[in-house]
Amino acid sequence: MEPITIKELTKACGGRLLCGKEDILAAHISIDSRSMTGGDLFVPLAGERNDAHRFIRQAFENGAAAVLTSRHKTLEQVLEDGQDPAAESAGGDPRLLHPWIAVEDTRQALQALGSYYRSLRNIPVVGITGSVGKTTTREMIAAALSGGFRVYQTPGNHNSQVGVPMTLSEISPEDEVAVIELGMSEPGELTVIARIARPDLAVITNIGVSHIGQLGSQEAIFREKMTIQDGLRDGGVLLLNGDDPFLSRACGKPGCRTYYYGTGEACQYRALDIHMENGMPSFTADCRGRKIGVSLQVPGLHQVRNAMAALAAADISGVPLEAAAERLAHFSGFARRQQIRPCRDITVIDDTYNASPASMRAALDILASMEPEGRRAAVLADMKELGEEEVRFHRETGEYLAGLPVDLLVTCGTLAEQIGTGALQIRPDLTWIHTENLEELKQWLADGIHAGDCVLFKGSNSMKLGEAADDVCQRHH
Repeated sequence: MEPITIKELTKACGGRLLCGKEDILAAHISIDSRSMTGGDLFVPLAGERNDAHRFIRQAFENGAAAVLTSRHKTLEQVLEDGQDPAAESAGGDPRLLHPWIAVEDTRQALQALGSYYRSLRNIPVVGITGSVGKTTTREMIAAALSGGFRVYQTPGNHNSQVGVPMTLSEISPEDEVAVIELGMSEPGELTVIARIARPDLAVITNIGVSHIGQLGSQEAIFREKMTIQDGLRDGGVLLLNGDDPFLSRACGKPGCRTYYYGTGEACQYRALDIHMENGMPSFTADCRGRKIGVSLQVPGLHQVRNAMAALAAADISGVPLEAAAERLAHFSGFARRQQIRPCRDITVIDDTYNASPASMRAALDILASMEPEGRRAAVLADMKELGEEEVRFHRETGEYLAGLPVDLLVTCGTLAEQIGTGALQIRPDLTWIHTENLEELKQWLADGIHAGDCVLFKGSNSMKLGEAADDVCQRHH
């Protein structure tokens, strides 16, 4: 972020400077006391289990320049706490201490800083939400927009009430457009984030069942996803997946335009003549009557919709379609998200970043499209946060797999066992191996995968299936 003074930061977050000099500059915001990049403002967050205020001294020792606090209201409390290393040589002079900014709530103060930084950068912001595919769509939109602009995008998975403000603070004066991922796991959260990001273009990828345990139903998820409009600027654009049964009948709030992307006739941005070339999708993009050929270097037919979202966002933002399509042609994906990892004598599809029923089916479709010399093997682990219907979702995944040319199913975890149960109800002759935990899975894979096999690894991130994928790749390196 562009360095600003402690005085400006204090005003922006509605805080009160307890000590330290107000002309000191802060260059970054950090919530991790262990890692400082230089001139950081440390924001200690208080959760249900941990309160990061107890790590303030560690933050200063690692290079923090200043700190927000909701646990200290006076200079006396700061001194009594003994967490400022500068106090040992300050001789009682409060100006020689580090800057401590008192706020009512550090999380809300961080969000206020995010809003402040958003106001400093008068550039178009593309906000992306959805049940699955947010990150890939974000990356593809950023790639397409780079055909005409210098693009800043959400780093990693910083898409929460904490991550989005930090993301906005890092937009530089040189950036011309920002692509921001907006996540959601509980009611009301997306409204908070959208109002901080204030997007000019809001994209919703789909309505799935991720977080249905917290929200109760797909209808509730749909309503929550539509609250991205609570932050959509007047005159903005809502871009919806026209192939999604919920989004195809939705429209933007008054004063905003609505466009649809996908494969259906009602989509203004529509993919035609879809076919596979060497396992990768190619198609003709019809963008409001203008047609252009597109070839992708990422596997899976579902990537066609992601690409259409990217082309639509680029076209709406004024990027020439030819330039956007050329950038998409060079997009190769990223680690742990449908990443094809060719090894010496097998092929590994590493999709272990996370999992939901929709993304599980998409990954299985990719496996089915491969043409290995050996077997198509699906190594599947538990899908988390699916609520009361979690057993049904896993069994339905197995039933879907049973209809595909998959030769071997290997499951890991209590819930994943239901995938095998569902599959064998349809295909009793399917070869199915079940393992209870990661270590048992690794042991079986050591000898169970053979030369020529194509192996898909897919499960929720907490199942750590990526470790199993790494082991297999190393054995067949």
